[in-house]
Amino acid sequence: MRTIRLRAEIDADPAAVFAAVAEFDRWPALAADVREVVTTPASAGQPRESRWEVNFRRGVMRWREAEVVDPVLLRIDFDRTDGDFEDFHGSWQVFDASGGTAEALFEVTYDFGIESLAGLMDPIAERVIKRSVCEVLNGQFDGVRVVEGAEALTDLGAPLVTTKGNS
Repeated sequence: MRTIRLRAEIDADPAAVFAAVAEFDRWPALAADVREVVTTPASAGQPRESRWEVNFRRGVMRWREAEVVDPVLLRIDFDRTDGDFEDFHGSWQVFDASGGTAEALFEVTYDFGIESLAGLMDPIAERVIKRSVCEVLNGQFDGVRVVEGAEALTDLGAPLVTTKGNS
């Protein structure tokens, strides 16, 4: 099982960042590896559900997830319900970093359930996931600075990944 984090500062209002991130249906237009996301709205105490298709190596990774979206706390918790991962769960949290700057923290823990291939598949998945997150943020906001978690993306350069300090 692998856990990854990506933390970014964004020159934007935290509520605007949260609203943009939470629109998963828009991700395919913003991130090259995200092929399709279909979101079903939450209903009467049930979480929202999304179906994802993401490019992975020479194929497509597919999964469904249940999402609890809290616009008051600026938080999304998600958990895989079906698909190619054996386990896939995590969260988005957006904070007010001060002076019109938001901080977005994305964390995910995943496991393909194939221990013998973890050393090969996990780093590829980390790169695809983080690259997609960066593309989504940069596609919607100017002034995005990755402050944690960019080590898997250093060869991509600007404007996809702009680091601040040591990441």
